[in-house]
Amino acid sequence: MDDGTGNPQGFALFETPIGRCGMAWSGRGITALNLPENKDSATRARLVRLFPHAREAPPPPSAQRAIEQIVALLRGEASDLGSIVLDLDASPPFHRRVYEAARAIAPGATISYGELAARLGQPGAARAVGQALGRNRFAIVIPCHRVLAAGGRVGGFSANGGVTTKLRLLTIERDSTRLDGTAASEGGAQALGFDPAAAVAHLRAADPALAQVIDVVGPFRMRVDGRSSLFVALAEAIVYQQLTGKAAATIFARVRALFPRAHEELTARQIHGTSEARLRGAGLSRGKLLSLRDLAARTLAGDLPSLSEVHALDDEAVIERLTQVRGIGRWTVEMLLIFRLGRPDVLPVGDYGVRKGFAAAFRKRDLPSAADLEKRGQLWRPYRSVASWYLWRAAEPAFRLPGRQRSTAASEGARPTEAPVGPASG
Repeated sequence: MDDGTGNPQGFALFETPIGRCGMAWSGRGITALNLPENKDSATRARLVRLFPHAREAPPPPSAQRAIEQIVALLRGEASDLGSIVLDLDASPPFHRRVYEAARAIAPGATISYGELAARLGQPGAARAVGQALGRNRFAIVIPCHRVLAAGGRVGGFSANGGVTTKLRLLTIERDSTRLDGTAASEGGAQALGFDPAAAVAHLRAADPALAQVIDVVGPFRMRVDGRSSLFVALAEAIVYQQLTGKAAATIFARVRALFPRAHEELTARQIHGTSEARLRGAGLSRGKLLSLRDLAARTLAGDLPSLSEVHALDDEAVIERLTQVRGIGRWTVEMLLIFRLGRPDVLPVGDYGVRKGFAAAFRKRDLPSAADLEKRGQLWRPYRSVASWYLWRAAEPAFRLPGRQRSTAASEGARPTEAPVGPASG
């Protein structure tokens, strides 16, 4: 493999928490990092267009180390990408200066195009800085996502996904810099509020059939995201209702991008003070707009409990309080209880994924009724959230019990009638 100048060159695709990225390299260092496209074939095609002589190959040690550092950063871990060697031979001198200055921006920090130009000693060159970053082939490693437009506006982002991807990267970095040793992303016992090992042991002993599911799925890896405010958690849940994850993420990013410093948390005051036309322009339906308005008004009026108050309430009290908000139903609050608060004993009997996983796990031809699930769930108390997580895993296409065919109900892939399947990776 040769790029025509004597430099061996190749590329590889690799898995990250935000999807499959692509990396190309030469004998002088990394030549490109491509964020996930809609399909692997599109990522490959982009890299081949950039480097016609490159061939897909296992990464050499230096590229593999870079991949590991990038994956760690995208997992929310502290990871210094400054040591990654880049091949910038094709970049103009001014672009190299911009890239060097951008690499000095710390994770979790942001500056404006004008501030970056001033660091270069050229305070009037904000537009030129933006153009250089728009041609950045080293996304994440040269962190152009940390550079914002004037006034804290999110600005543009040339990588696939645009502003949605930019905000996602900034959110990952923001959250990683403020988490302590009991980080929710680590999924530890303290973050969950219960001992996962004790929960799994209880389920194994209480229900031999569920124990078989646990054997197939493996360790309990549910993650609790306790980092957002209650308002943001509920606002996001409203936007995501009845949409694919990708479509909902795009709309939620557009809503956030309406406001300065969009990478910081959305607030009730921002939603309350923004015109209907602007919010609808971001892609919100009329119903979701009304729900967000109601949520914002109740939050500002103090009608909703704070996150600290929610922690002091039992599950049913949380459900009763939060379902007063327009557009927030029992299922939405159950997801918050499990995945935001780490409550151990929640069984969302109306969730399609749980019902589908139950049919697969217990070899049923039909999806169970809520009453059937509730009855079996008595065996799983006080760890029904953990049982639900395993049933979500059993609903995934790859799940197979040893020596058994999947049940008809589990393999049909019927569509949910009320809500999407629970989070696929917890």
